Amino acid sequence: MPDAAATESRTVPRVSHPLDPLTPDEIRRASSAVRRAHDLGAGMMFETVSLHEPEKSVVQGFKTGASFPREAFVCAFDRTNGQVFEARVDLVADTVVDWRHVPDVRPRILIDDITLVGEVARADPRFREALARRGIADVENVQVDPWSAGNYGLPDEEGRRLCHTFCWYRSEKNDNPYAHPIEGLCAVVDLDRAEVLRIDDHGAAELPRANRNYAARYRTVYRTDVKPLEIVQADGPSFTVEGNEVRWQKWRLRVGFNAREGLVLHAIGYEDGERLRPVLHRAALSEMVVPYGHLGGGHFRKNAFDVGEYGIGVLANSLTLGCDCLGAIRYFDAWLADSKGEPYCIPSAVCLHEEDFGILWKHTDLFTGEVDVRRARRLVVSSISTVGNYEYGAFWYFHQDGSIHFEMKATGIVNTAGLKPGEAPRYGTIVSPGVYAHYHQHIFNMRLDVAIDGERNRVVEVDTVALPVGPDNPHGNAFTIRESVLANELAAQRSVDFNAARYWKIESAEVRNALGQPTAYKLLPLSPVPAFASPKSSVGRRAAFMTRQLWVTAYHPDEIHAAGRYPNQSRGGDGLPAWTAADRPLVDTDIVVWHSFGLHHIPRPEDFPVQPVITAGFALHPSGFFTENPALDVPPAKSSMSCCVD
Repeated sequence: MPDAAATESRTVPRVSHPLDPLTPDEIRRASSAVRRAHDLGAGMMFETVSLHEPEKSVVQGFKTGASFPREAFVCAFDRTNGQVFEARVDLVADTVVDWRHVPDVRPRILIDDITLVGEVARADPRFREALARRGIADVENVQVDPWSAGNYGLPDEEGRRLCHTFCWYRSEKNDNPYAHPIEGLCAVVDLDRAEVLRIDDHGAAELPRANRNYAARYRTVYRTDVKPLEIVQADGPSFTVEGNEVRWQKWRLRVGFNAREGLVLHAIGYEDGERLRPVLHRAALSEMVVPYGHLGGGHFRKNAFDVGEYGIGVLANSLTLGCDCLGAIRYFDAWLADSKGEPYCIPSAVCLHEEDFGILWKHTDLFTGEVDVRRARRLVVSSISTVGNYEYGAFWYFHQDGSIHFEMKATGIVNTAGLKPGEAPRYGTIVSPGVYAHYHQHIFNMRLDVAIDGERNRVVEVDTVALPVGPDNPHGNAFTIRESVLANELAAQRSVDFNAARYWKIESAEVRNALGQPTAYKLLPLSPVPAFASPKSSVGRRAAFMTRQLWVTAYHPDEIHAAGRYPNQSRGGDGLPAWTAADRPLVDTDIVVWHSFGLHHIPRPEDFPVQPVITAGFALHPSGFFTENPALDVPPAKSSMSCCVD
């Protein structure tokens, strides 16, 4: 558990804008207000205490120094009976203004639960007996990983908040346990009752003993040809930070953070002459799911929703200079609430810096020999979270040409299983003697509350079409584009089409550029992933967002999470499929774009014992937002080389 008292020594933030995350004092006041009005007794736990974001009109009309409404969203539950409640707290009046019971849902798995699961499992006689059958007597060396249980219609699991577990063995404290999977042993733990519901023993395999440690303490030989690479900004960085607002060249944005989504960006705009032109009202990772492709041994239950079931913000790392970030760095701390509603801090949870990004643009005139080139620089906003065996790094990149890129960097350790004698893995890759890593996917969904030159937007699908050979295309070389307006929510459930080089434009309904075109940004899918789990499967029903690369919804302030507010042990159908069933109109109105992308991971031996970074992401490029290259005014690099100057 985080030490709330120890973190009070951190610099305490102050509130200066309606979108600022809750301060530690506000967290404490919000939970206290809920306890005063609706105390649930000794079993009361706080799942979430976070900012209840104000209406858009409040943000858009805000003037520095003016007062503004301030509210907190609180989710609390009673672990004695499983009941879940939501509250809204007015932080100006210190009163609960809304309180409601949410039936038939399960809150996410808390930090407390992660520790509890191992303690409960290792103390259970049935678990110990199963270990003894595998020749393991030193139970304290058994690592028990908590996995969300999903929903498989098992009668004894109904009405309980559960974890399903997988186990590994550590020969010493810092040993890599994922080299030693304890195959076939799964405890189903009731989190609220702190007891093992049952032991699922799917049959043992010999415990792999090969040493596959990767940490520096185990290495004696290193490369000798790695020379120092220094990042020096003698005059400091080009960005400025005031509170949570960042200004970098022509970009302006606000940095936010919460327990569930982690890094959240608000009020993203581009300064164009005298105007600050809005691009995005809000951007955050809405959900992610990691479906595994194995049939048996309990592994079919490996379908983790790392945002909605665990909270990727809760699991954020404290970032360190020279390791996670390099250069002139500005860090943002994250203040969150523990299970008792007390504030604690994750220091340096968000890193802000700028970096060289190669060539921005260049041209050599073949007839005059004149060369013009500019170096590119980009602003980086990042956060890294550890979810069990995996690390996920969320990296936002802002470019001088007006484009925005997002990249998810995945690293850590692949999840492993043990091979039974003579078994050849059908659903995974052998990565160590007796050890294999399952085929799986990482599918993310990004919620983009777009505001291209204002709140009235539309989405246009753009396909490239080859003309048939004939009188109108005698040489067979002609192709053109076909644009289709996605007019309503059901029609806007779309997938990529490689044969059409498909992308989507988000256009302004009100603003046109000097060429008469609607100002727009295009969403370029860079990492589309088809879902291989059946739509009828448990994970297919619960993570329907992964079946399409594009969803578009009419804006509603409560529609934030692609798989619904409570995906933990849900039956499915929540979130995007439920909302879009209304088939609301989408043309020239306030809309939200949801993009699903990800990694299709067929593991390699090179992914073990620790996996090199692999990436997935997307791009937002201006498409008629400007009437010419907006990076023409980037100055030449300071160099004596004639090619770098006019």
